[in-house]
Amino acid sequence: MIEKLELNHLRVLDAVHEHGRVSAAAEALEVSQQAVSLQLKRLRTLLGDPLFVRAGQAMVPTAYARLIQPHVRQLLALWHAMPLPAQIPLHAMQRTLSLCATDHAQRIVVEPLLRELRAAAPGVRVKISNIESAALVRRMQAGEIDLAFTSSAYLPEGLPCLPLFTERYVCVAARPLTEPGSPLPLAALVARDFLVVSPGVPGFDGSAGHWFEQLGLPRRVVASVPSFFMAAELLRGSDMVAFLPSRLLPCEGLVEVPLEKYPPGFQVVAAHHPAAASDALVGWVLAHLRARYAPAGSSAAS
Repeated sequence: MIEKLELNHLRVLDAVHEHGRVSAAAEALEVSQQAVSLQLKRLRTLLGDPLFVRAGQAMVPTAYARLIQPHVRQLLALWHAMPLPAQIPLHAMQRTLSLCATDHAQRIVVEPLLRELRAAAPGVRVKISNIESAALVRRMQAGEIDLAFTSSAYLPEGLPCLPLFTERYVCVAARPLTEPGSPLPLAALVARDFLVVSPGVPGFDGSAGHWFEQLGLPRRVVASVPSFFMAAELLRGSDMVAFLPSRLLPCEGLVEVPLEKYPPGFQVVAAHHPAAASDALVGWVLAHLRARYAPAGSSAAS
């Protein structure tokens, strides 16, 4: 019944073996002699061996007790060597950091983060995947994803997050649609074919769908893609229009279309599972991002 052994059992075995008396072992462990005697009784039942035989005041180990003593010492040494989270230096970490992000966040947030992380923690490998809003909580809970970078609108409830910055949208097309300096009326804009970006959750609403509905200006969406990169590729040489985040411009082959009004922007956040709150590496990343985007970002996670 070795599987029922506990850490205290190992400590008692080691202490009695080292000190040779129950009283001395109890003193070393800072417990009562009765507690040591009870643990020895339990150990004899679990292991099916007397372990120690009394000889006057001394406790003499049996052959089996001598046999397992190196294993007991090794297990205790491993236990004592186990570091606390804050005791692992960043530069000495050997692990994988799993990130998921929209393609916008990959370009704006993750790309510079990787360069800085490589310098600070060369032993950390980084795995990046595209955002999956529907499965995000489950994958974080399973330890498959450490951090997610996405819009707050796509973030599932219950995940702590650090606001980084607010991005604004600009309208783009493959060619100019107005005279220089002249904004395009929204009524003229909605007469054109739209391409929308819907990362994580496919759909034709896009980020500005509700905004156009509130204005009473239904638009004609003819294509939906999962990334801004794909949107830019499809827009080149087409007659469609789309909204792209301002930080992705300038973009070769596309021009900005000035408008009378613009849809609301979106907040980019870094999110993690509550179980990762004590993770030293995740904490370093969040502190680094907080410092980089201050004062635009928030000083505390919500």
